[in-house]
Amino acid sequence: MKNKTILLIVIALTTIIGGAMSQGTVEDYKRAYSMYHKYSGKTFYSGVSPHWIGDTHKFWYTRNTPDGTIYVIVDADKKERQELFNHQQLATALSEKCRKNVNPANLDLSQLTTTDSADTLYFQFSGRRWMYDKQHNALTDRGEIYRRQGRQRHWMERDDEMEAAPVTSPDGKYTAYIKEHNIYVKELSTGKERQLSIDGTIANYYSAYIRWSPDSRKVASCKIRPTEKRYVYYVESSPGDRLQPKLHKQEYAKPGDELPFKLPCIYHVEDGRAIIPSSELFAQQYEIRPPRWDSDSRTLTFEYNQRGHQVYRVLELSAENGAVRPIIEETSDKYVNYSRYFRHDLRDGKHIIWMSERDNWNHLYMYDRTTGSPTHQITKGEWYVRDILRVDEEERMIYFSANGVKKNEDPYHIRYYRIGFDGKGFTDLTPAKGMHTATFSRDMKYLVDVYSTVTEAPEAVLRNNDGKKVMELETADISRLLAEGWKAPEVFTAKGRDGKSDMWGLIVRPSNFDPEKKYPIIEYIYQGPGSHYVPKKFTPYDWNMTSIAELGFIVVMVDGMGTSFRSREFENICYRNLQDAGLPDHIAWIKAAAKKYPYMDIERVGIYGCSAGGQESTTAVLHYPDFYKAAYSACGCHDNRMDKIWWNEQWLGYPVGEQYKKSSNVENAHLLRRPLMLVVGEMDDNVDPASTMQLANALIKAGKDFELVVIPGARHTMGESFGEHKRYDFFVRHLLGVEPPKWDEIK
Repeated sequence: MKNKTILLIVIALTTIIGGAMSQGTVEDYKRAYSMYHKYSGKTFYSGVSPHWIGDTHKFWYTRNTPDGTIYVIVDADKKERQELFNHQQLATALSEKCRKNVNPANLDLSQLTTTDSADTLYFQFSGRRWMYDKQHNALTDRGEIYRRQGRQRHWMERDDEMEAAPVTSPDGKYTAYIKEHNIYVKELSTGKERQLSIDGTIANYYSAYIRWSPDSRKVASCKIRPTEKRYVYYVESSPGDRLQPKLHKQEYAKPGDELPFKLPCIYHVEDGRAIIPSSELFAQQYEIRPPRWDSDSRTLTFEYNQRGHQVYRVLELSAENGAVRPIIEETSDKYVNYSRYFRHDLRDGKHIIWMSERDNWNHLYMYDRTTGSPTHQITKGEWYVRDILRVDEEERMIYFSANGVKKNEDPYHIRYYRIGFDGKGFTDLTPAKGMHTATFSRDMKYLVDVYSTVTEAPEAVLRNNDGKKVMELETADISRLLAEGWKAPEVFTAKGRDGKSDMWGLIVRPSNFDPEKKYPIIEYIYQGPGSHYVPKKFTPYDWNMTSIAELGFIVVMVDGMGTSFRSREFENICYRNLQDAGLPDHIAWIKAAAKKYPYMDIERVGIYGCSAGGQESTTAVLHYPDFYKAAYSACGCHDNRMDKIWWNEQWLGYPVGEQYKKSSNVENAHLLRRPLMLVVGEMDDNVDPASTMQLANALIKAGKDFELVVIPGARHTMGESFGEHKRYDFFVRHLLGVEPPKWDEIK
């Protein structure tokens, strides 16, 4: 009996080892690296991107056919499509002018525009600008492409509003400008200059963004009290133009930093009278949006986002007495989602259309300016308004996109709708199943609807503004993609931590999938407020998931609680709690998938991600080591006190307190007991690279073993090609239990 037991153990171990050895091989690596080229360029009649021509009902787009690219024009009224121009004639003309062979099936005409009649084309090609008269087959060289020189402001840099061109009054009689930190006006007919403000200084100056009242009698500007700026420094170790390293400096405000204070002020031009309001209703500023004059020139409005984001106000300022009153106020015990912003002031001067999450879903409200209260809710229901495309005041109609309206499909799928100001006439303009992108004619009479799902290839149709199909445009041909062995990911849903909310995700299997094998699971994570992240459109190759699966893994991705576009309650899980990272929902979802598919090995789960995903993947192995057995973390914001002010203060709140320490991987580094690879680009201008280095320091001090990979010259990155290979090897070694092949064998 004892010998029989030993024999069974040996057989079992042999089976496990044999199964493991068939994954993570040289052949698997070569196949993984070949997938992008194998699947690219195998989908035709897709990628329709329409360009409506002026005020007409005509548009052009490019058809990607097996024989090349064809530019076509469609007349929506006539339901006709034809080539936009004679491709052979234009290619011949370009060949002669450029003195090189131009293939008519591969014309790349960038920045293409046409006249309304589409008889003349304007475009860029081969570094030059061109005009093409189709009727006369006349190609004119309009000169070399002008490229703006000089340094562009980095997205982290604050606009100090100190420089701007003089602003001419609506009646054309004056210009207003800043001189020595104060507001001046000049009478254009005489050249006479007059100083309006006298209290501007270098430490409390007037914004150069001056706004004239419609009656040309007043100017408005914000008086700004600046603060000292924080900078992040980078050492570029291996610059391309010299041997010695370079030191770089970048403005970078972080949570808790002091911010500028703005005071909207009004000056009467004729008598110089100053209207300086009390700041009582906007004293704790995160941001003041620029003031807008009302059409009667008697008042202006500006918006106040309170530090901590629990109060957001639209304020009205009287140009006569300086009185300030709120006309819209949003409050929350967590945060007002100010990035879900839409405001439209109706021309009657009495009403505002406003977007709000106040009923737990993102919807539109009609506000009465006089009372400062909504008259009615325009859209309502357990779904989410996304973007407003047009407010048509003549027809009293709103065109917008939304997700979650249809209860029998993926709640993240976007469709397009119209609705009356009164909340009636709600019409689905894109009724087909899928994730939609709609592009409307200027008068909103027609739209081109392009839609797909992860598993269903794109279709493009022309519709009218009732959503009825006018004309079929394209249906993607994926026959060559299928011939390469491509298989769609599986859309999988399972309940989250609460046992009732559906979590939506994807399961990606290797192309040589064998249900008789056991596959470790790797989760790709990018989770957090601000959006949802699981792909919803047809994508033959996913950079983050397709190739790594070929090494012998099941790769998954899921949106858990704390992500956006479901409900405010669903997202607010993240408030003062980024450490949560939706991981309880992810774990529940993965366990449900593994229960359905026994070939998914729930005992071997790895996780990786970049940026927020870099933070979250490390969080996973620190706080859930019994479930997640290895993590690869690239460019993570491992301590939110080190990251961007605007991202972190919205979700973690202000002032900076214990909630920041709770979410910090650095503070929790001592918990590590699973394999961890940290990756960082030395020039990361998104997340301060010091965040990764401080985590590494904390791990060293805690006596923890880990791997650190620094990519010279790289910015915000998953690891580039070097890091990708390191990631492959890391999971092959720690989840498959196989020593990866040597790199030169794979090449």
